[in-house]
Amino acid sequence: MSEVVIDSKARQATQRELNLPSQAITAVLTMLGEGNTVPFIARYRKERTGSLDEVQIRAIEAEYQRVIALNKRKEDVTQTIEEQGKLTAELAAAIAHAAKIQQVEDLYLPYKQKRKSKATVARAAGLSPLAAAIKLQSNLSEVQWQQEAAKFVNDELDLPTTEEVWQGVHEILAEEIGDEADFRDWTRRYIQSEGHLVATVKDEEADTKGVYRNYYNFDEPLSKLVSHRVLAINRAEKENVLKVSIAVNSDNLLKRIETRVNLHRNPFASEQMNDAVQDAYKRFIGPAIEREIRASLKESADAQAISVFGENLKNLLLQPPLKGKVVLGFDPAYRTGCKLAIVDGTGKFLAKLVIYPHKPANAKLREQAMPIFIDFLEKYQVEMIAIGNGTASRESEQFVSAAIKQLSRPVYYVIVNEAGASVYSASDNARAEFPDLHVEERSAVSIARRLQDPLAELLKIDPQAVGVGQYQHDVSQKALTEQLDIVVEDVVNHVGVNLNTASVDLLQHISGLSTTISQNIVAYRNENGQFDQRKQLQKVPRLGPKTYQQAIGFLRIIDGKEPLDNTDIHPESYQIAGKLLAKLDLTKADLGTPELQSLSKLLNVEQLASEWDVGVATLKDIIEGLRKPGRDLRDNVAAPLLRQDVLSIEDLQPEMILQGTVRNVVDFGAFVDIGIKHDGLVHISELADHFVKNASAEVAVGDIVKVRILSVDLDRERVQLSMRGVSDD
Repeated sequence: MSEVVIDSKARQATQRELNLPSQAITAVLTMLGEGNTVPFIARYRKERTGSLDEVQIRAIEAEYQRVIALNKRKEDVTQTIEEQGKLTAELAAAIAHAAKIQQVEDLYLPYKQKRKSKATVARAAGLSPLAAAIKLQSNLSEVQWQQEAAKFVNDELDLPTTEEVWQGVHEILAEEIGDEADFRDWTRRYIQSEGHLVATVKDEEADTKGVYRNYYNFDEPLSKLVSHRVLAINRAEKENVLKVSIAVNSDNLLKRIETRVNLHRNPFASEQMNDAVQDAYKRFIGPAIEREIRASLKESADAQAISVFGENLKNLLLQPPLKGKVVLGFDPAYRTGCKLAIVDGTGKFLAKLVIYPHKPANAKLREQAMPIFIDFLEKYQVEMIAIGNGTASRESEQFVSAAIKQLSRPVYYVIVNEAGASVYSASDNARAEFPDLHVEERSAVSIARRLQDPLAELLKIDPQAVGVGQYQHDVSQKALTEQLDIVVEDVVNHVGVNLNTASVDLLQHISGLSTTISQNIVAYRNENGQFDQRKQLQKVPRLGPKTYQQAIGFLRIIDGKEPLDNTDIHPESYQIAGKLLAKLDLTKADLGTPELQSLSKLLNVEQLASEWDVGVATLKDIIEGLRKPGRDLRDNVAAPLLRQDVLSIEDLQPEMILQGTVRNVVDFGAFVDIGIKHDGLVHISELADHFVKNASAEVAVGDIVKVRILSVDLDRERVQLSMRGVSDD
């Protein structure tokens, strides 16, 4: 492998920006350059990075690439200006010291090749010297200025009078002022500080449901705007509901520019410069800066929305699995009947059924539905029922609640967010797995598996279709996809996967594994039977040593020949793990036992790390792996809220205290499922007894919370909730 070359200037700039140790940044960039993945570096190379986590490692990579791109642009701009023969030492220094790409572009603007304009025509007509004289404000009287202008009168150049000459000079001056980097930078900072985003209604009829009514007469300082309002206003503007602009008192702004360009030594020249400043702002600087700021607001709002979506997705994927339970997936419907599917404790499909418990099915079918359903539950000894939250969900919940009350054993149900289930059910993967099932029947299987193992099932679906987040269709889809891919990668590798049961969809998110290699792993498993040792993975076609190194620590084998294969200890550390066990006079059969838990606390980790030439952080991780084989970080998350009875919105009264499940977290609060048709909203001001700036800091998707009913709107089917003053006892 060739040596990784790191740009020293970019590395130093990255270090200054992130304030992380220089050696850690060098190590990260080197390892990334060698083809190591972020999860592998974060988990198994802690000594080299100083135990940086995935977020810090990705921040190093992103900032380094940003600086590389910035420096490349500086070089290109400098070279272009130099080729024009216009590069001064002062300009070169300004470009070299620019910290942002926008500063470079501002400096480059006067030298950028322009399309034909009135100013370029005026320059071609030879008016640049007169414009330069006005800028210098030569001490001439108005009569003398007019005499100077008369020298440029030329019918052939479309300058028949001095009036046309002065108009040409004006165009040159306005364009040059508009191109001045200092003026643009000052204007940008002034508007960001003093400007307001203003929205007025443009076409109320286009807002058929009154969604944007709050923004019909909107005026808020740019410095106080929150992201969800920016995205809502942008969407309303796109839908032709609102007219949107940035408003600012430009008097102080223009005075600042006029002071800079106007030496006030010559009345006539001063008037020309003032007119040029006004026009430059109106035509060039103002509109350009407004576009920039609007784009910047959207970029910031996108980043916040994407962050919220990513956090919600992470918490959704980390919902605890209901291991070993026989689950019935219930896909509700009216006319076409409810599709049922049962999976065993491993997720294997067992049986399917269609029942018609709801109108408009005829009375006979509705009457038959209950005994058929109960027999189905009893035949397969169903323990949990997962009901999709789509059409007919609440009617189905009432039906299920009535059914399980007739059983002699406890059976519970959970309302499962079925967003994206239909997308998966119609996919090639679903058709390949269940070629004999209809789309709705595959959906019932997916709903059951979502309760049984949310991570494994949700990864089969485009993350954007899982039903969490806000305004995800309005943000940059490229940035959203990149962030969600990162979230999925981190979650999957933190949890780890069972090598003998993992699907291709799950495996391809493991560190180092591509879709092709994941398919090869499953094909090898199907042909040769289950893996009984990690090292067998090396026999899989196209899975080379580097891929094996990156992936193997995140793959588990349960009840295999090598007990360490069911831990997150990397095979490269098995020898050290063996020494630790020997030190404690234990064997691999003692992994996870109380004896190991207690004895491991007696170890002098620092002394052993030095003696065995291994990093302290790595040794601590090995000890933890020995203490908790097969650990699943999802086990520490609250289990889903299990129900046996049903509520309706008519049952709710103000001040009632209920338990619910957080379904979605957005900038302005959280939506909580309290067991009725629609989720209730806990506004951000009602999330806690203290001031809450960030809803995600208080609650997460999947949290089980206690809420108090604030108000119930039966007509609009809306429920306002509060978590303030609600005891957790």
